[in-house]
Amino acid sequence: MTETALVLGAGGITGSAWETGILHGLAKAGLDLSTADVIIGSSAGAVVGAQLASGLIGLPQLYELQLAEAGAERGGRLGAVTVLRYARAVLTSRTPQAYGQKLARMAREARVGLSPEERRAVIASRLLSPEWPQRPLRVTAVDAVTGELHTFDKDSGVSLADAVTASCAVPAVWPVASFGGRSWIDGGVHSPANAHLAAGYERVVVIAPTASGNKVIASPRSQADALAAQGARTVVITPDAAAKKAFGRNPLDPSSRAAAARAGLAQSAAHTEAVAAVRNS
Repeated sequence: MTETALVLGAGGITGSAWETGILHGLAKAGLDLSTADVIIGSSAGAVVGAQLASGLIGLPQLYELQLAEAGAERGGRLGAVTVLRYARAVLTSRTPQAYGQKLARMAREARVGLSPEERRAVIASRLLSPEWPQRPLRVTAVDAVTGELHTFDKDSGVSLADAVTASCAVPAVWPVASFGGRSWIDGGVHSPANAHLAAGYERVVVIAPTASGNKVIASPRSQADALAAQGARTVVITPDAAAKKAFGRNPLDPSSRAAAARAGLAQSAAHTEAVAAVRNS
């Protein structure tokens, strides 16, 4: 086994803000997780992971960015019809791969408000650098043909902006991401955290804005329990009641970002002891 893995899960714009608030609060308590031996990010977590791993600014500055006015930041929405189609895909799938294929088909057929190029530009604007960080960072996405989970890193031959755009390609909300002759959808489609990718690490901290799973995709807690059964020390942080209220009904709404960040900072105090027990073990 190697050292410490930080897993940052999917959860939209509010999820990114909440994760940043949690990380900032933990760092203020002397638990700076930006020094983890690997950061594994999916969707919202891919954005935060890329920002954190860049090392260009610290967590206090990253947190302040979440409090800034949303400005021209464009939000999205999972409408009722889309949510029903997601639910139908769950009910008719037996594996995460089959579920991914169904959502990818939905994504290809959907009419969305941005072109792939415009969406990539939005994601690129959130990154602090166009270059992959030297710190180990793994970004997840789901193959839009096979439904299989894939990870990108600095050795994958894919730009950071492309990798994070793919990881954030919420089906039927944002365009399918395409590069290298393949197409991709959101990494959170396979599971909300993809914490299983931290297998082999002695200590695993999972920060997951989306706590639940279903009959097809594994919850962050169940994945962490599986890692613990393999001998890892794990801790899972998911939103408390105040954070869920701050998120509102639409995790893709930029106007809720600041409230979500503040909720994360406030919640972090409840987890310092558990994170310290894992981090310092």
